Amino acid sequence: MAFLDLFRKKREDEGKSEVVPVLPEEIYQHGVLELQDVIAPSALQITPRALNLGEKVARTFFVISYPRFLTTGWFSPIVNLDKVFDVSIFVHPMDTQDVLRGYQKKVAEVESQIAIREEKGLVRDPILDTAYSDLEYLRDQLQQAQEKMFQVGLYITIYGDTRDEIDKAESEIRSILEARLVYLKPALFQQEGGFKSVMPIAQDELGVHTNLNSSPLSSIFPFISFDLTSDRGILYGINRHNSSLVLFDRFSLENYNSVVFAKSGAGKSYMTKLEIVRSLMFDTDVIVIDPEREYEYLAETTGGRHFNISLSSQHHINPFDLPIPREDENPSDVLRNNIITLVGLFRIMFGGLTPEEDAIIDRAITETYALKDITADSNFASIEPPLLSDFELVLSGMEGSESLVQRLSKYTHGTWAGFINRPTNIDMNKRFIVFSVRDMEDELKPVAMYLVMHHIWNIVRKELRKRLLIIDEAWWMMKSEDTASFLFSIAKRGRKYYLGLATITQDVADFLSSGYGKAMITNSSIQILLRQSPTSIDLIQDTFKLSDEEKYLLLESDVGEGIFFAGLKHVAIKVIASYTEDQIITSDPSQILAIKKAKQERAQTVETEEETAE
Repeated sequence: MAFLDLFRKKREDEGKSEVVPVLPEEIYQHGVLELQDVIAPSALQITPRALNLGEKVARTFFVISYPRFLTTGWFSPIVNLDKVFDVSIFVHPMDTQDVLRGYQKKVAEVESQIAIREEKGLVRDPILDTAYSDLEYLRDQLQQAQEKMFQVGLYITIYGDTRDEIDKAESEIRSILEARLVYLKPALFQQEGGFKSVMPIAQDELGVHTNLNSSPLSSIFPFISFDLTSDRGILYGINRHNSSLVLFDRFSLENYNSVVFAKSGAGKSYMTKLEIVRSLMFDTDVIVIDPEREYEYLAETTGGRHFNISLSSQHHINPFDLPIPREDENPSDVLRNNIITLVGLFRIMFGGLTPEEDAIIDRAITETYALKDITADSNFASIEPPLLSDFELVLSGMEGSESLVQRLSKYTHGTWAGFINRPTNIDMNKRFIVFSVRDMEDELKPVAMYLVMHHIWNIVRKELRKRLLIIDEAWWMMKSEDTASFLFSIAKRGRKYYLGLATITQDVADFLSSGYGKAMITNSSIQILLRQSPTSIDLIQDTFKLSDEEKYLLLESDVGEGIFFAGLKHVAIKVIASYTEDQIITSDPSQILAIKKAKQERAQTVETEEETAE
């Protein structure tokens, strides 16, 4: 429009045109960018089978036929598809009296066809008999006002980047619906009207309807949204899609394991502590391997026990401890498995072993047990296990062991002598146990974590109880082949001993670079992804087969938000806690300082009141 056209106004009463001044506000309003200009695609092309909306392709379908019976939730597989699509359901009520008049005529027609076949002596037609009984039943229900009739239009518009992608999605949707005897067709030469019909403007321009009574219509409503919950368990969070509860009992799934991936500060420790508090309420014993001493306060608050594993610690674990065999276990197998585990420990301690050294270590361990008269026939409950110094004594007398003895000396006489060369003095008789390795030197952390896990595994095998083992910063375990292998063996065998394994890590690359990383994910029924860093998101997307939308969701999620997987299903989740829970589990330094300050102030107040009373 030319600039002067803004000032031209037609005088309809006189049939003349004249230039009339227009206020500046009117000129401004004419050039304002409106919402429709923002959301409109850059281009639009209408073809017989699809719409090209800018860089996207859209295709609309309508349902033309339903089966005789519709089960509840039959539309759920479509709604839960990992596709981008819109759905519109139009429900047009029908007048019951008009429907009854039409049914009366239809019943008469069916009765007439049945009578004609009987007169001709033809075999009974089951289709006609079924139609007659259905019509009679529905007519009775309508007459008694127990049912109503509706004209229902169900339209689906799917979106994609290419025609091939649309064709693939169409094939998938067709196969799902046709397996339920529901058939649909593309809106040929009606794509524009179909697209308008699925827009949220409540205009049914297709007008493709099927008559349905209340019962089958109710199987479509309430509109099924993606839900992920069970009838028992603990609350993990809120479904961000529909605000439903993500409620699960890991011990009711096919295995009891879980993995958590998140960047630093994304809320993984907060969420884990929340699960611990809620699991303790359901008679689950919890054991944590804590690399940063984050769980000490929680252990003290909930009446648990905290062990600090370090070179100067008073807490010790003897690696030569033997578990007491269960009734269904062979003592010789228990002894053999323990020897194999110890060989793995020495492999970590020595930075690797040659095949010859491996054989020497294996033989030396067996002879060390024999030195204490420990064999497969011994009573493991009453024996006194050997120490690392006993092993060194045996090893020093073996040919070709000079290098091994030299490397072992730092654990028996050197700087690290106080670490594992002492009897076990750890009592795990509490329901919540925390092993902290924060103060352990980084070089020894894999050894410490392996040793602690070995001790925990012996305790788990000793008595069958519902337990949850949590390994924070599990990427430490993945740095060594032996520690990763041992962790994976616990993940596979834990179910037999009623043990769930939860691994948590922020270093996704290190975790997945191990040959056991993906195997750990496969053997975990629950997987939780919180906010990710841009450097690791592509690896996460490839590992978990995430869509681009889910990828960006993880990049943009707030603290405590992410994706919760259980089996093949997953939902967007938000972790929430009550005020009391938050005060117990928080890892925010500012909150921790505020809590400590409040405690000090309360203590001073109590002390002052006591002095005043005196």
